[in-house]
Amino acid sequence: MNFDLSLFLTFPIAAATETAAEESTFVLAGVLLSLVAVYAASKIGGELCARINLPPVLGELVGGVIIGISALHLLVFPASGAAAGDSLIIRIMEATANLSPEAAQSVFATQSEVISLLAELGVIILLFEIGLESDLAELIRVGPQAAVVATVGVVAPFAAGTAGLIFLFHIAPIPAIFAGAALTATSIGITAKVLAEIGQLSSTEGQIIIGAAVLDDILGIIVLAVVASLSKTGEIEITNVIYLIISAAVFLVGAILLGRLISPLWVGLVNSMKTRGKLLLTALCFAFILAYIAAVIHLEAILGAFAAGLILAETDKRRELEEQVVPVADIFVPLFFVCVGAKTDLSVLNPAIPSNREGLIIALFLIGVAIVGKVITGFTLWQPGLKKLAVGVGMIPRGEVGLVFAGVGSASGALSESTNAAIIMMVIFTTFLAPPLLRVVFKEPATAVESASSPD
Repeated sequence: MNFDLSLFLTFPIAAATETAAEESTFVLAGVLLSLVAVYAASKIGGELCARINLPPVLGELVGGVIIGISALHLLVFPASGAAAGDSLIIRIMEATANLSPEAAQSVFATQSEVISLLAELGVIILLFEIGLESDLAELIRVGPQAAVVATVGVVAPFAAGTAGLIFLFHIAPIPAIFAGAALTATSIGITAKVLAEIGQLSSTEGQIIIGAAVLDDILGIIVLAVVASLSKTGEIEITNVIYLIISAAVFLVGAILLGRLISPLWVGLVNSMKTRGKLLLTALCFAFILAYIAAVIHLEAILGAFAAGLILAETDKRRELEEQVVPVADIFVPLFFVCVGAKTDLSVLNPAIPSNREGLIIALFLIGVAIVGKVITGFTLWQPGLKKLAVGVGMIPRGEVGLVFAGVGSASGALSESTNAAIIMMVIFTTFLAPPLLRVVFKEPATAVESASSPD
């Protein structure tokens, strides 16, 4: 009897390959169902908000909450502590596509990672689009004002929040510093989308807000690095702080100066190309390269994308590129906002849970500091005719940036359950409050001026 050893040896490899291919198919199926849920939630939520004169981005956030961990569990993520059995999409696949319980966890983890990466790509494209719609000359003009707003918007809530938690609530210094650091954040993605929707992105107030939010991100990254270092080692690494400051300054200034030299070459390259998509794809390559550079030097990738948009906005291809980016943004950007909503756990608002009660009291304090600490930033400016309240309100939303602070603090073990819940509640409240409030503060003064100037 002849025994073919090669068949025996290759059988496990073939079986493993077949299993991997099967899991890959299930991952694709899960991603497709997740995209259906995301797009349905974003459109239904956005349409409802648009019909009651609220920013559609608020509807996308609410839609994410409904399909996320707080309600339907269609879109849940392992980072929140969810398992495969908690995902309604995984259960649907088990019932309809014969997904085995053994493979479910692996499929769930990979599918969630794909959606998270697509959401990150969405915010990168959003900031590239916002950069295209911004005016670099105007941003430079309002630069000193934006710097004042950003500095006050970081220092005031950080100092008030940290001191209040230590002296009023007797929280240990490191958790208090972490919570204070979470108050410094500003979600540039949410604010920029609302400003674009209400036609105020190119206004002086809008440019100050965007410039300040960009600086806020840089300062926030530095604060987060310092606080994370403090929680791990008990001491601040000065060299790391200096590195981050120098990296941020060199990157932003260098990217803009170098980009001005490169942009004519890019225009010439685009004009010489004959294939379809030449403008959009080469522009996205440029944006992704700057986003990559920003990420590898420990800045936010969105800053690189924003810088790329600013640079290309100075070319004669600006209008054409803006039109071509819109459908790409329509595909990817909703993923970002829906995922922010989906990751928001409203169970931390339940006072019936004992650990939440202390968190509710702390949260009320943090929410007050979060709002006042940002609103006052607008009133530090002395420019006549400026809508100072609008500038301050535009800095309120913490969004995904605040969740990053909470996530890092929780993962490091520096935050108690009640403090972590309080930070999450602060992020939820400021994220959902800012979009409708921003529309109101921009609309009311304009309406008053129009009424005053109209004939009797």
